[in-house]
Amino acid sequence: MGRFADALRAPGLSAIAEVKRRSPSAGDLRPEADPAALAQSFEAAGAASVSILVDERFGGSWEDLRSARGTTTLPLLAKGFFSTRADLERARAAGADAALLLLRELDDSTVAELLATPGLEFLVEAHDAEELHRAEALGAEVIGVNARDLGTFAIDRHAQLDLVAQAPRGRVIVAESGVGNRAHAAAAELAGADAVLVGSALMRASEPAAMLADLLRRPLVKVCGLTRDEDVAAAAQSGADLAGFVLAESPRRAKAPLPVPDTMLSVGVFVGEPEDVGTDLVQLYPEEEGHRARDGVLLRGGNAVAEVFDLPWLEEDGAHWQRAAAAAGRVLLAGGLGPENVRAAIAAVDPWAVDASRSLEVSPGVKDHDKVRAFVEAAR
Repeated sequence: MGRFADALRAPGLSAIAEVKRRSPSAGDLRPEADPAALAQSFEAAGAASVSILVDERFGGSWEDLRSARGTTTLPLLAKGFFSTRADLERARAAGADAALLLLRELDDSTVAELLATPGLEFLVEAHDAEELHRAEALGAEVIGVNARDLGTFAIDRHAQLDLVAQAPRGRVIVAESGVGNRAHAAAAELAGADAVLVGSALMRASEPAAMLADLLRRPLVKVCGLTRDEDVAAAAQSGADLAGFVLAESPRRAKAPLPVPDTMLSVGVFVGEPEDVGTDLVQLYPEEEGHRARDGVLLRGGNAVAEVFDLPWLEEDGAHWQRAAAAAGRVLLAGGLGPENVRAAIAAVDPWAVDASRSLEVSPGVKDHDKVRAFVEAAR
C-alpha cells in the first residue's frame, strides 16, 4: 500500500476533508474557498487526507491541486471525471497522491488499465452492490461507498451503511457523502468504514477545520435511561451523540424508544435477549440472577462493535477504570460516571464513548437538564 491508503487505515476513524467551491446539486458552497489555506487548516484539524475537486463543474481547477500541494504534507486526492492515462498523469504532475475512479462512468477493462498507472493510488467509487463487487474483483485497495445517487443527487445514508457493512474486509473502505455530524461519522465507523469523506458540510461551515475536528472528536457521549421527549431534546441540545433507552426491567424502563434527532444515534438497552425495536444500536448485557451482568456489548445489526465496561450490579470497584483501559478495541465506559468525574475517567481509559444515566436524574427516568449539559461539557 501507499501513503494514501496507509493514512486512511490508521487506528480509529480517519477523514478525507474535501475542498469544493460548488456542487451541481447544491449550487455554490464556498465560492471564495482557498485550497491552500484550507488544506493547511485541515491537516492541523486531524484530516488523514485532503480531496481537491479539479473539475470546473465544481468550481475547481488543476491550479487548486498545485496550490494545496504547497501547504500540506498530507496525501492529496484529485477528484474529477478521469477516464484516460493522460488525465491521471496530469493529476500526478499537479501533486496528487491518489485519484478518483468512478465505476459508474467506466468499464472494467478501462478501470484495470487506469489502476496500473504508476505513481498513483486510487479511490474506486461504488454506488450500489454491483459496483461494490466490481471494485473488489478489480483489486481496488481503497473503495469509496457513495450515499449520493448520481442520477437524482438524492442521498440515502441507510443504503450506504448497508453497503459499507457488506464491503470486503481487508480493503480500506471510505463512506462518502451525507456525513454532517459526529453521529453520521460514528454510524459509518460502526458499519465498517475506515474513513469518511466530508465535503459539502465542511464547505458550508463557518469554520471548516473546527467542524472537521468536531466530527472526529472522541469519546462520544451517551445519555441513557431516557423516558421523555423533553429529556431527549435536552441531551441533543447539549451535544450528546447517543440516546439510550432501557428496554429491560428497570425503574428507568422506556415504553419504547423515542424519536431522536439526526445528530444522535439511538441505543436500545436489553438484558438477556435483545428485540428488534428499530434502534440504530443495541446495548446487550447477559442476565445473572435476575439482573444484568457486569459487562455487555454494543451491537450493530447483530454484530459486536464495542465492549461495554460497567460496574457490578449495585456495587463499586476501584479497579473499574484500569480494567477498561487494558481492553483492546472500542470501549464504551459506563458505571458511576457523572459531571464530576468523567474527565478523570477519560484521561484514565481513553474510551470510544462514555455513558451516564442515574447521576443525571432528579428521579428514576427523569433527567436534570443542567446535569446533562454539565456531563456533556465535561466529556468534551
